[in-house]
Amino acid sequence: MPNTPVELHVISDSTGETAVRLVHALEAQFPAQEFEEIRHPRVETVDDLNLALNRAKNRPAVIIYTLVHPELREAARALCRRYRLHYCDLLGHPIEAVARVAGVAAQMTPGARAPLDSSYFKRMAAIEFAVKYDDGVAAGLHEADIILVGVSRTSKTPLSMYLGYLGYKTSNVPVVKGIEPPAALFNVEPSKIVGLTIDAARLQEIRRQRAARLGGNQRAYAELLEIYAELEEAKEIHRRLGCPVIEISELSIEETAARVIRLVERRKTEGRGRKEAKVS
Repeated sequence: MPNTPVELHVISDSTGETAVRLVHALEAQFPAQEFEEIRHPRVETVDDLNLALNRAKNRPAVIIYTLVHPELREAARALCRRYRLHYCDLLGHPIEAVARVAGVAAQMTPGARAPLDSSYFKRMAAIEFAVKYDDGVAAGLHEADIILVGVSRTSKTPLSMYLGYLGYKTSNVPVVKGIEPPAALFNVEPSKIVGLTIDAARLQEIRRQRAARLGGNQRAYAELLEIYAELEEAKEIHRRLGCPVIEISELSIEETAARVIRLVERRKTEGRGRKEAKVS
């Protein structure tokens, strides 16, 4: 018998994107449970709030809200208790904690955006870099913070864009059977190179789906024996580079990015330690 769907009501005085990101992470922890995500954006008055919560009353529901104004947060808490709804206040406690430590009152502006500071422009420059030096453009390898090396369809391009969003200038180099990677790849700082690999059957499935979308006969592109040969060639190149390798078959872009960053930062730290030891 299937599980009763749990309603996740996302209530916000802005667009609700902050809460939605948490909701998606929450859903991932219950893979066997069915959910219904219900958004209530631009909730700006107690009447708006009451309308949203009335919809969840007597339902298998969890209320998740990001409300900036203290009066609305208090009203949400009181109404949820009155209607016996489970609830989670995502902004209230963090705002209060930061205000106490900083000794400065929060601005209390719904939908307030982060300032266009140096970190913002760094992220924009890194995204532009990822676009400019996508798919093996060797000119960007020395300037890159991170270099990804793997066969086609190992998420190199979307991963490069996401790492760019996080502020890392990322270049990617495809491994193509029978074609030597650019010579510059073997002359850059090794600590910034990370290899990507994937299960052969999973790669075959991805490539067949792509071939079907393109509508052509690309059998050789999706042939399993050919894929094994490509993966072996990639493994040999990874070995020559001496780089760590991440298996991405079951990983999201966000998870892969986090692992890439940890590997690169750790290898850079270890490299600095070895240099300092030689000097001393």
